[in-house]
Amino acid sequence: MKTIFVTGGAGYVGSHCCKAFAEAGWRVVVYDNLFRGWRDMVRWGPLVEGDILDAPALERAMGEAKPDVVAHFAALTYVAESMQDPGAYYRNNTLGAFNILEAMRATGSGKIIFSSTAATYGVPHETPMPETHPQQPINPYGWSKLIVERMLADYAAAYGFRYAALRYFNAAGADASGEIGERHEPETHVIPLAARGALSSDYRFTIFGDDFDTRDGTCVRDYVHVTDLGAAHLAAAEHLAGGGEGGAFNLGTGSGTTVKEIADAIERVSGKPLQRTIGPRRAGDPPVLVASNARAREVLGWTPKHSSIDEIVQSAWRWHQKDGAR
Repeated sequence: MKTIFVTGGAGYVGSHCCKAFAEAGWRVVVYDNLFRGWRDMVRWGPLVEGDILDAPALERAMGEAKPDVVAHFAALTYVAESMQDPGAYYRNNTLGAFNILEAMRATGSGKIIFSSTAATYGVPHETPMPETHPQQPINPYGWSKLIVERMLADYAAAYGFRYAALRYFNAAGADASGEIGERHEPETHVIPLAARGALSSDYRFTIFGDDFDTRDGTCVRDYVHVTDLGAAHLAAAEHLAGGGEGGAFNLGTGSGTTVKEIADAIERVSGKPLQRTIGPRRAGDPPVLVASNARAREVLGWTPKHSSIDEIVQSAWRWHQKDGAR
């Protein structure tokens, strides 16, 4: 049985990936400080409570787990927060990743899947965006992730590490069984906020800008179901374990959905009206962000199978109805 050591496995994407690995027969070990993760999301293996900034504890846990592959999700992920407190992002995301790579060196682990982001690209110069698109982040969050990608490439060249940097576009949806789903505090993601509006008549869903050059004036984003992300991480781990080529991979569908279309889908799925407010554009919001996923298809054999907007919204709605009552 192969072992995957999952930092941040109590979080949204990490927990769904743990389920994918466990169902494929991998032994899953989660390492999480539960700062923004959730104990009840850890269901497919032991939880080692620890911080990636605690280098000795991290090395001990990794040495005991003896992983075949490390999957690194533990990160701060709020763009606005990164603008207000960049130090926290460089400390946690960049120094934390350095500690992971050094623990891997110390324990003889040489394969890692890194949870990266489309935020490393910055403002798009072309759509859909390929992995060769210039990487010019416009916020500390994106820079903190791009620096880790540079570290991965350097560790691969110098120490023989093998890695896959998976650049997510917009992770969305929830596990079909309803066991786990999207839960953040504070919540900033569009689908949970729209679901909150359908669940509560006191909440108004804000659309930030309706005058973009898009089909209905609202931003277009590439939403990919979190279950499809789990399948991509599993494919990447098995690819690396089998000696395959690593590098960077976009994870998206290749098509986009507007914010208004998300709101309409929530109304359609829930059967409830969604009160809406049009707010000003947010600084740095590009009109369109859509991935080219050709490399993930060709190299990893990955195809998103659950990422139609209705399937994403239906799974999210089921989860938020349940989780809102907890």
